[in-house]
Amino acid sequence: MRTEPTLRIPLGILMLLAGLAAYALGVAWASQWIGQLPIWAQTIVYIVLGVAWLLPLKRFLIWMETGR
Repeated sequence: MRTEPTLRIPLGILMLLAGLAAYALGVAWASQWIGQLPIWAQTIVYIVLGVAWLLPLKRFLIWMETGR
C-alpha cells in the first residue's frame, strides 16, 4: 500500500485530458471526410471512434494507480 502521495495520478489526469482533447480534435478534423459518407457509414464510423478511445484506458488507469 502507498504511504506517500505521488505525482503519477495528477499528471495522469492531465495526460488523459490532453489525450482526449487531441483525440476529439482529430475526430473533428476527420469529420470533413466522414461527413461525405452515407449516413449508415457515418453512424458506424462514429460508433467505432466513440468506443476506440476506451481501449487503452484500462492499462493507463492501472499505470496511474500502480506504476506498472
